Amino acid sequence: MTDQPETVAHRRPSRRRSTRPRVRPISYRQACAYISANHQQLERPQGHTFSLGLTNHAGNLIGVAMVGRPDTRSHDDGLTAEVSRLATDGPRNAYSVLLAAAWRVARRMGYQRMITYTRTDKPAAALRAAGWKVAEAPSAPRRNRLSRHRAPRGTGDATRTRWQITTEDWRTRNEATDRVPRRAREAQDPR
Repeated sequence: MTDQPETVAHRRPSRRRSTRPRVRPISYRQACAYISANHQQLERPQGHTFSLGLTNHAGNLIGVAMVGRPDTRSHDDGLTAEVSRLATDGPRNAYSVLLAAAWRVARRMGYQRMITYTRTDKPAAALRAAGWKVAEAPSAPRRNRLSRHRAPRGTGDATRTRWQITTEDWRTRNEATDRVPRRAREAQDPR
């Protein structure tokens, strides 16, 4: 052996990471087409803020996450986004990769909290792996009101669990508003 520095030709070839799935932005149409082909029980959402696709090494779409405004009016504060649809072909870790990527994009857009819902009979390991926490205990769905009948969305009578992930800013903001009585908040910010 010589004491000469190793040249590029003598290095071991590096392992290429092209086999690793990649996250990329996709259009609403592409996301809806993928959802209708692979996730028949849910219909397409009314709209979205952004959609992300997970592609394999050949460039084929293997997963989709659609993010929009929260459906529930009480959660729609302008700083909260909701993962409305999440579907994959079943590759390992695809759900957690898409959830983590959606949260990164939403944070960069200025959102401080992201929520999603799962059925209680479905596993939620991907949510835990991506750092999400249970925000609300399961409850029976009660979407219908006397004044407004709502059409079923494909979940049937299944109970759902709300999950969330937040930034420290959102937690601090909510703790501050919890300490101030409601009347004082309304007096400070009349809308």
